[in-house]
Formats: sequence, structure tokens, C-alpha cells
Amino acid sequence: MKTLALLTALMVTLSSFSTGCQTPGYTAQERFQLIGRNWGYEWEQLNDDVDSFFLLRPASHLTIWNVQ
Repeated sequence: MKTLALLTALMVTLSSFSTGCQTPGYTAQERFQLIGRNWGYEWEQLNDDVDSFFLLRPASHLTIWNVQ
């Protein structure tokens, strides 16, 4: 039983070293750009929610976002 637990722990440890934390599809700079764009979009959404809550914009059913 101890051997099975030791082998399982060893396999988990080795698999974490072999896969790493990198995303193979993107470089570090591309990942930071993706994260920055996402943070910017989330910040704009937060500002929009605050403006809607305090009624700082006129009533409209049109979106202010340029959704493509």
C-alpha cells in the first residue's frame, strides 16, 4: 500500500515537471497581451455596469460595444 502511494506521488510529481506551466501555443509576450486585453475589456464592462447602476447614460437598447 505504501509502495502504491509512493509511486502515485512520484508519477504526479514527474508529470508536473514534464508538462510545465507554459502554454505551448503562445509565447510569454503573447500571453501577456491576451491577459492585458482581457483585463481592459473587463474594466470597461465594470465601468459600464457602474454607469448603468447610477443611470449616468441615457436609456437605450443599443450597445455601446463594438462587438465583431
